[in-house]
Amino acid sequence: MQTSKIPATIVTGFLGSGKTTLLRHILDHADGRRIAVIVNEFGELGIDGEILKGCGIGCDESGEANGQLYELANGCLCCTVQEEFFPVMEALLERRGQIDHLLIETSGLALPKPLVQAFNWPSIRNAFTVDAVITVVDGPAAAAGQFAADPGAVDAQRRADPNLDHESPLHELFEDQLASADLVILNKTDLMDAAQRAAVEALIRPEIPAEVKIVPAQSGRLDLELLLGLQRASEATIHLRPDHHGSAGDGDHADHHHDEFDSVVVEAGTVEREALLAALQALVEGNTIYRVKGFAALPGKPMRLVLHGVGRRFDSYFDRAWRQDETAATRVVLIGADLEREALQAALDAALAASPAAPVSSAA
Repeated sequence: MQTSKIPATIVTGFLGSGKTTLLRHILDHADGRRIAVIVNEFGELGIDGEILKGCGIGCDESGEANGQLYELANGCLCCTVQEEFFPVMEALLERRGQIDHLLIETSGLALPKPLVQAFNWPSIRNAFTVDAVITVVDGPAAAAGQFAADPGAVDAQRRADPNLDHESPLHELFEDQLASADLVILNKTDLMDAAQRAAVEALIRPEIPAEVKIVPAQSGRLDLELLLGLQRASEATIHLRPDHHGSAGDGDHADHHHDEFDSVVVEAGTVEREALLAALQALVEGNTIYRVKGFAALPGKPMRLVLHGVGRRFDSYFDRAWRQDETAATRVVLIGADLEREALQAALDAALAASPAAPVSSAA
């Protein structure tokens, strides 16, 4: 039921599932669509927003290109809708004639249901509709049993690998993200065999409505006809979806499980790539760190290195050249539990100093 309302696609998914990569793919293949983007970050360092700002495909800071990037840097979107989301939507309303579609990337720690329910607010529902909630699943992580429905299997996995010592809210969050989905993208299937893929699909299927499709993908590369224009009007039925954390109207909502996560930033100057990855690996092995992401400056390299880490798995790539108006340095955000910035910074400094490929310079 197509209306004059602006369709909004909400992209959710657990830490490191590939949400930002999917957004970049959509923007890169927008084919003339004027797309506004809201990026929600958990933590002090706006990594995902910076990646999108640097992509050069219509999401610049000035808003003079094909779209405008709105990055909400203070907390999860579902916890701050009254303070931040509403004003942003009002600003978009003033420019509705310039927008064909809205993309919202939630934090990996956000609950999608309260955000969808926010589209029922009178001033929003008259102008916007939720085209679909897309949940991105990290296929290899799920295949490794990190979000198994069987608590016994979770405990066994936890005993086998201290890095998977996650509390139950992580598992519940994974289920809530699936329960809210209108489309599930099983991402990184190039890193899975047929048996793993079948096992993950069997894990996902009981958590989603029967009509919701599970679509395999590699780096989120899918035809936009599969992603946009689904016309689900999800805000009208989201109250029927189950969840573990109550409704958005719960007065205690702001105190829910996100408070159990810490986000700290550690810094260095110019570092060797392998030395930095080894140092971050040591931090992950010695602390409860679920997610690592940031930028690094490498000696003799004019390009900025983007880092992503989930558990013990790390990815890195160059995204753009360092600008003349910025200092080439290394900044990494660590998301986990019981994290202390000073201790982690000291551990990073020590690991870099002890590496055979010692850092070229250190941050002040």
